[in-house]
Amino acid sequence: MRVVVAMSGGVDSAVAAARCVRAGHELIGISLRLARDGSGSCCSLDDFHDARAVADRLGFPHYVFDFTDVFEREVVRPFVAEYLAGRTPNPCARCNEHVKFGLLRQRARELGAARLATGHYARIGVDPESGGPRLRTAADAAKDQTYFLFALTHGDLERTLFPVGALTKAEVRAEARALGLPVAEKPDSMEVCFVPAGDAAGFVERRAAPEALRAGAVVDEAGREIGRHRGIHRFTVGQRRGLGVAGGPRRYVKTIDAATGTVTAVAAGALGASGLVAREVTWAAGRPPAPGTPVAVRIRHRHTPVPAHVVPVSPAEVRVRFDRPGPAVTPGQAAVFYRGDLVLGGGWIAEAIQ
Repeated sequence: MRVVVAMSGGVDSAVAAARCVRAGHELIGISLRLARDGSGSCCSLDDFHDARAVADRLGFPHYVFDFTDVFEREVVRPFVAEYLAGRTPNPCARCNEHVKFGLLRQRARELGAARLATGHYARIGVDPESGGPRLRTAADAAKDQTYFLFALTHGDLERTLFPVGALTKAEVRAEARALGLPVAEKPDSMEVCFVPAGDAAGFVERRAAPEALRAGAVVDEAGREIGRHRGIHRFTVGQRRGLGVAGGPRRYVKTIDAATGTVTAVAAGALGASGLVAREVTWAAGRPPAPGTPVAVRIRHRHTPVPAHVVPVSPAEVRVRFDRPGPAVTPGQAAVFYRGDLVLGGGWIAEAIQ
């Protein structure tokens, strides 16, 4: 079977490729040039050289495709717009949906490939109702990436391979060493790939029109001004540092009002929410769970899923009520719904329910 493997130049995609070769697949390696200026942690010449070295070692062809235009349109511009709107974007999930499992899958089909393989930490299980494929969490809970993959449909999963999803990170590195792969010790990249040194605020300032950078007041729970700030794009819900508030109790960002430029900062005890509203929701089964069905919802990549109940408002919008007092809810992030280790679906957080 012909398989296209997405190669980032890192150890995970390298071992994914090696496993595909060992399974007897005819492999084609593809790396993507995404960021135009190469100032972030992706798309460097070193990454492409590393991917090519792995392909040469394993004996399959490797190509680099320029996807900068679609990446700019579908990921970078929305990233900037979300910060200017007072929300905190999730570019990795957007990239997976529109680029890696969108345009790249199309390119794989054009190359005659039956499957697209990636180095994501995720597994493909079986839907207990339909018997079809269902996204399943990885064996290594600390590396699980299903939060970023919630938009994958049954059709996507039928044409996808996650060769390292059943391994721990330590096992992946050990396998890379045993195979003599040149990226076995290459460090992981943890930041947004196109933002230099994690400087999201600076990136937004360089890309936005000056009049779009809305400064304003920092206020307390009662609406009293306790500080000033230089732009709402510098804040995210739950943030403690950099509030520009001198003295008084320790405070955290609770809400960001883009219309007025107001940032509300509260004590830790007032930070949590009782639920959320999610929009652009997709369900793996094509429909939401039956009313009253208990689920667990993850509202940040590193957060433990919270027990909750989902109430559909429309086919693409739900209200979620946490079963116990929940964490701070960040508009712009994804809300991903789980039952055990199966992903039920997910959507984009529009607002918190207090």
